[in-house]
Amino acid sequence: MKYKAIKIERVGSVGRITLNRPEKLNAITTEMLLELQHVMDDFEDDMKLRAVVITGEGRAFSAGFDIGPKDKALDSVESWSAHIKVGTDTWWRIWRSRMPYIAMVNGYCLGGACDLSMVCDFTVAAQSAQFGEPEIQFQSSSPFNIMPWVVGMKRTKEILLTGDKFSAEEAVRIGLATRVVPDEDLADITQKLADKLAKMPQGAMAFNKAGINRSYEAGGLKAGVDLSGEVFVLTMLTDSEERAEFKRVGAEQGMAAAFKWRDQRYADEGS
Repeated sequence: MKYKAIKIERVGSVGRITLNRPEKLNAITTEMLLELQHVMDDFEDDMKLRAVVITGEGRAFSAGFDIGPKDKALDSVESWSAHIKVGTDTWWRIWRSRMPYIAMVNGYCLGGACDLSMVCDFTVAAQSAQFGEPEIQFQSSSPFNIMPWVVGMKRTKEILLTGDKFSAEEAVRIGLATRVVPDEDLADITQKLADKLAKMPQGAMAFNKAGINRSYEAGGLKAGVDLSGEVFVLTMLTDSEERAEFKRVGAEQGMAAAFKWRDQRYADEGS
């Protein structure tokens, strides 16, 4: 299959997926998600592969979901629920995979991309990487809110209720990332980790990963993530002055201007 929004390769026992919309900072679209699902299923069936690395082309891992104008308006519970299901189904593939997934984070890792990095089993971040969940600043929320299970309640509230970005070092400190490495060593160190994981017995890897993940599910992780999808739909169907202004600026001046307006607004308020 020829992919438009991603690139794939196999390096020995390691599969590599590269988000490939560098002109849009690898913003995640429905097309990209469907391509990811296809290649993840393909990799899962290829028993020669034992680990997978996900990264982004160019100067960002990903700026998150593409929130530009949609071909079809999303204006109901049903349409929003169907829309986010594509993303959540993709992230659950990683969670339930027999293989370890490594997020190799370069540059921005925001919004839905931050969720993607967290659902991966390992996150190796370049020193210059920046993480964040800015959704609340433009009347949105995470539809796959795994963060409370990764970093804890208080830190989750600080991140999700302010929308502030934070460094790779801070991501490691709070447990959101596995390690931070010099930018120039990111690819090499990530590949070495993937090669190490690929040497492990396949059955042991699959059962140990499942055992860890299911212990979180027994504690309520899946129910919490499912609930966050409902919260997302309610948030997207709730009006606010801030959302109206963000959309107005975006429609009249383009999304770059809308993001500039947002950043200036919250910078002025000291967040």
